Parts: sequence; structure tokens; C-alpha cells
Amino acid sequence: MPHVIVEYSANLEEDVSPRDLIDRVHATILETGVYPIGGVRVRAERRDLYKVADGDPMNAFCAILIRMGRGRDEETRTRVSKAVLATLADVTAGAFARRGLSLSVEIQEIDEAGATRKNNLHERLKGRAGAA
Repeated sequence: MPHVIVEYSANLEEDVSPRDLIDRVHATILETGVYPIGGVRVRAERRDLYKVADGDPMNAFCAILIRMGRGRDEETRTRVSKAVLATLADVTAGAFARRGLSLSVEIQEIDEAGATRKNNLHERLKGRAGAA
């Protein structure tokens, strides 16, 4: 698993399609080869109330939080973080050229003692692959 939460200021939609951003981040996560497709969840949260830096209404932000299970080494976490930031920078390049823009990616490991899960996605994907 990773749960990827893309949080962004509403004004960023003037320059960036949230659907495109989510699709590109999802593809990047899979391209890293670190996570199975059945474990990937990418979602966006638009923020209508925000103040960035000096409060200039043109300023924008996009912060990506990747929450994943423990066990991946520091090099792997760094590689994933940098790959996602590169995608984020590419998707927002036009906005970055026109406005103040803060981009960030952070990886947090989930405390397994406090996490419970139930899903059937892995099995369903295996079934689809077998039917093809």
C-alpha cells in the first residue's frame, strides 16, 4: 500500500487539472516498482481556505503525503519521494512559471499496531488477470 493524499490550494486549478495530477502521480507510484497495483490509493483534497507565504492571492501550494506500511529502507523512500516530486514539478511547471508555488512530498510510515485493514482488491485484480 501507499495512500497518497494530494492536498492543493483551490487557485491551482486555474493552471492544473486535478484529474491529470492524480493520474500522473498514480502512474509514477506504480512506475517505482515498490508497490503492487492493488495497494495504491491516490486522492486529492482541494483547500478553499489557505494563506501561502505573504498572502498574495496568486500564491499556491501542492503538498503530497504518502502514507505507507513500514519496512522500506531509507533509499527506497527517498527514491519514491523524489520520483513523485519530479512528476509534481512537471505537472505544475506552467503554474510554477506564473505564480508563487510551494511543492512538497512527504512519506510517513504507518504504525501497524494502530492500523487495521480489509480489502479484496488484490484478489479481484488477480481474477481479472486470469480472465484476460
